Amino acid sequence: MEREFAFADTCFQPHRMVEFIVQTNARREALELPEMPTKPKIKNIASQGESAGQSVQVIARAASVLRALEGEQAGLSLAQIAQRVDLARSTVQRIVDALRAEQFLIAANPSSGVRLGPALIRLGASASVDFDQITRPIMAKLSQKLGETVDLSVLKGFSAVFTDQIPGAHRLRAVSGVGDSFPLHCTANGKALLSVMPEQSLRRFLRNPLPRMTPSTIVKIAELRTAIEASAKTGVAFDLEEHTEGICAVGTAFLDPLGRCMALSIPVPTTRFNKMKNELVRELLRARASIIETLGPDARD
Repeated sequence: MEREFAFADTCFQPHRMVEFIVQTNARREALELPEMPTKPKIKNIASQGESAGQSVQVIARAASVLRALEGEQAGLSLAQIAQRVDLARSTVQRIVDALRAEQFLIAANPSSGVRLGPALIRLGASASVDFDQITRPIMAKLSQKLGETVDLSVLKGFSAVFTDQIPGAHRLRAVSGVGDSFPLHCTANGKALLSVMPEQSLRRFLRNPLPRMTPSTIVKIAELRTAIEASAKTGVAFDLEEHTEGICAVGTAFLDPLGRCMALSIPVPTTRFNKMKNELVRELLRARASIIETLGPDARD
């Protein structure tokens, strides 16, 4: 008790601390006041543990609310969110209010409902930068092991756009510029992207004519469908001089945490491709697995 009194008085008048303790002791001896029991420290520890657990639970619930709104352009009402995340409406209301204050959620319409807000766009942009930082070391390791060029591309409309590249070490190598756009039906990365594209989008794509780029280009819808289905099963797609004569490639695709269709591919001069084909496939799939594992559960093939 002496320390408790001293601490309390110190907060206001530090120079009186010793005098206050002496006077308090004198009063206690004169009145023979019993010692007050101190609180067990274990209660404080438990309280801190409970507080930490509650904080984690709040974060998990907020994440579940955000996930429930993913893809809901028109937004959801509080009742709909509560049903999807299996929480009480009052709990959802408190979480939504906190998320709205940070602009993670905004009003979906003037009357009711909420949808994902602009603050998530800023976070998404930061995540995109981090994504490049994750993939590039894996691409560099793959290129160094094989001695070949490794490309990273993203689906933009109905084209594959290169976003990063590690050039190969050989004097005779396949190299394209970052930002270059390539057709989907006759490239390894393109066909891989088609294998992870939503079915509705794929159907729209297949309504378009397939231009012939080389004598080996697939121009029949049924044949391309077969190639896409094979890629979906095996995880890899091939370009056997279908885009450029003298160049073959192997590609694989996955979805990043933002839901974008991404492809990793290795273009190789035909003179080396046939000898390396099995090794290329094996190492490419290992690289994809490393990327997906590093990106976490939101990335998928």
